[in-house]
Amino acid sequence: MTLMSEAIGRVLGTEDATPLSFWTAVESTAYAQLDDVLITEREVPEVGTVRISGVVTAVRSRHEGAQFDSDVFDISEGHLPAQVQEAAEVTVTRVEPEIFVPPLPGAVVSRAAADDRDRALYFDGMEHRVPLGFSRDGHPVFLNADFLTGKRGAHVSISGVSGVATKTSFATWLLYSLFRSKALEGEAANTKALIFNVKGEDLLLLDHPNSKLDDATGEQYHRLGLTPGPFPSVRVDAPPRIGDPKGVPDVACRSTGVAPLYWSLAEFCTEGLLPFVFADADDDRQQYTMVVNQVTARLRKEARPKDNGAVALDGELLTSYDHLVDFICERLSDEAERGQWAGTAVGLGTISAFIRRLVASRRDLSRIVRGDLSPPAEDESPAQVRVVDLHNLPDRAQRFVVGVTLRAEFERKEKSGTARPLQFIVLDELNKYAPRDGSSPIKDLLLDIAERGRSLGIVLIGAQQTASEVERRVAANSAVRVVGRLDAAEATRPEYGFLTHAQRGRVLMAKPGTMFVAQPELPVPLVVGFPFPSWATRPEEAGPPPAGTGASVTAARDPFELAADDDDDIPF
Repeated sequence: MTLMSEAIGRVLGTEDATPLSFWTAVESTAYAQLDDVLITEREVPEVGTVRISGVVTAVRSRHEGAQFDSDVFDISEGHLPAQVQEAAEVTVTRVEPEIFVPPLPGAVVSRAAADDRDRALYFDGMEHRVPLGFSRDGHPVFLNADFLTGKRGAHVSISGVSGVATKTSFATWLLYSLFRSKALEGEAANTKALIFNVKGEDLLLLDHPNSKLDDATGEQYHRLGLTPGPFPSVRVDAPPRIGDPKGVPDVACRSTGVAPLYWSLAEFCTEGLLPFVFADADDDRQQYTMVVNQVTARLRKEARPKDNGAVALDGELLTSYDHLVDFICERLSDEAERGQWAGTAVGLGTISAFIRRLVASRRDLSRIVRGDLSPPAEDESPAQVRVVDLHNLPDRAQRFVVGVTLRAEFERKEKSGTARPLQFIVLDELNKYAPRDGSSPIKDLLLDIAERGRSLGIVLIGAQQTASEVERRVAANSAVRVVGRLDAAEATRPEYGFLTHAQRGRVLMAKPGTMFVAQPELPVPLVVGFPFPSWATRPEEAGPPPAGTGASVTAARDPFELAADDDDDIPF
């Protein structure tokens, strides 16, 4: 048998060997650890040599010859004869040629290296490879880009607890690797990404280099075929400061390179944005959703745009969201007008429930639905990465921004009539926007993206603490599944059935920067450590921005403001 790699043991004869898994005894001078890639061979009549490759999914060590637990003391002191024997369970990943026979007891087992390892993990057949990081043995790990770009699949699901799983860091790393590697070939320059920033201001400095990047980390990037550095083309959209009449973005960490994020009253009415005010999943189970639809249709029909984003309704000029709310409430409270605005079959209790919710939205939406400012100018040279900052907004406003922005991107791609260029969307807290139970306009949009986005060129990278609370159809349509550290209860849920038994135990103690990545070609998720970000994730890390970007970093207004919600830290 001719193998390119180092022999470490032989196939066990005391454990059943099957075409899908086998055990190997480990030589006393060698070792096998979890995630190692091992190979063996068997001669099959009329076929020839069959090569069986796999990943170590369990390792054990025992005294052979011991009968009782207390024998360990006598054996250690040399009073009883016994031998220490290590063994490793190998889950088969590839059989060449595909003659599914078990390896024979006593067959030499080797640690795969070089081309052997690439074949065992299907890296050799990946025409478009995305570097993911490094395995525990220090070798590069890749993802087949065909399962990201829609050619053979799309969408990514990232799960893990806050603060340790580094979900957001991995999502941005995946985008960086995708854009900077050769996976997209000539499409990379035109491919776009939309990132919703929900925690602190960590994602607002993607276009600044990380001043803490050292030579060793830079070498890791080069080993993966990447050049370390910031994202070269970034646009940040942030909501206006509360009470600011000019709509100045509410951002602490940078003074330039930020565009205001708001919608005019004219856009709110003519584009039918009212349903996203009621975007909580519980709202759709209430009867007042009928009133929402009726009022939305009325606003579309009757609103007349005026200067600075204001609207005229029934001859009355409305210049703020508060004015619009008062106007709608007056019409619904007027017996003569109520039927035209709410419908004739709706009871007073249902209308009152709608009014209460609408009035409660004043405080949350007044800063981002404006009648005193013209609509923000569209960027004539769209950046490759657009970051929409939500962290300063209350929950209702966050839902509104996410829903309206997603709908605009979805409609834009539908109208384009082509899946290229690709549009990636990174959304954290996916379980909040697409929960397992209930319905809402945002959930409906995300379902549409999950089920039809691949054909439209929209790829969702969703992150959540608990995949068990995400709508099943969204999770089921994710070709790539990534897991960081989980809590014990969550790890037992069926949504993580793709993890091996040992991996379900390991995710309970996974360190920041360690992720378990499952992709369709491989029956075993690969454990990956990804490099420290080469872009700034905090103001104190930010180096000078690339020339010509006009971006700059400022000190935070409150030194504790950025640390207050620093849940999803970067790996160390």
